Amino acid sequence: MDDSWDGRAYRERSSRFARAVVWTRTVTDADAVLPVLPDGCIDLLWVDGTLVVAGPDTRAFRPTAAIGTRYVGLRFAPGTAPALLGVPAHELRDQRIELADLWASGTVRRLTEQLGTADDPVAALERIALRRAAEVAPPDPVLPRVVAALDAGWSVAATAEAAGLNARLLHRRSLAAFGYGPKTLARVLRMQRALAQARRGMSFADIAASTGFADQAHLAREMRDLTGMPLGQVLSRSAEAREGLSLVG
Repeated sequence: MDDSWDGRAYRERSSRFARAVVWTRTVTDADAVLPVLPDGCIDLLWVDGTLVVAGPDTRAFRPTAAIGTRYVGLRFAPGTAPALLGVPAHELRDQRIELADLWASGTVRRLTEQLGTADDPVAALERIALRRAAEVAPPDPVLPRVVAALDAGWSVAATAEAAGLNARLLHRRSLAAFGYGPKTLARVLRMQRALAQARRGMSFADIAASTGFADQAHLAREMRDLTGMPLGQVLSRSAEAREGLSLVG
């Protein structure tokens, strides 16, 4: 692997694959108490010689891995991965599944051999995604608009109207693309906006006001519901941890 990726618990950069980032992570002692928080994304992972798909989460996921385990990941923006994987996102929701359970075993065996012998597994994982994208139909072009509208705080009704869809069709397409309906995706994206504000040092009250929560109590309820942790614990960790360490999805 490129030496520029070594020596850090977590690193990420933009990918050559549109609407994705590549990342590496080495498990440390601290990782035992740092959960993966919902972010609306699907990841393709290379870990311990196995290709794994991490589906979209609706709640915090607490991974278990030996200290020193090295991950290489490609994190796809919401709605991007299902067309590439050939699987509706709702079938991957809250799951970690080996790619061999989704694709032909011979194909996965060949890809595993390529990654196992690659000098740079990060670039090799990108090449796998880029080759696959050239072979399959692209994602629904309306999906980025849906994500952008929900991430901007638009209501589900306003988002559906802007996308030219009725509410029922938006919900059905959202299940296939994001793994859950637009209301849940909006909650997840709002939580991530709150975490971003926390990393900038904003107060809980200001975070609630600027990210669309009714008040700080509403922010606290949502954080506990989506992460299983109290507001102070989630946001303090987000503000104090190095960028991305507790948010790997």
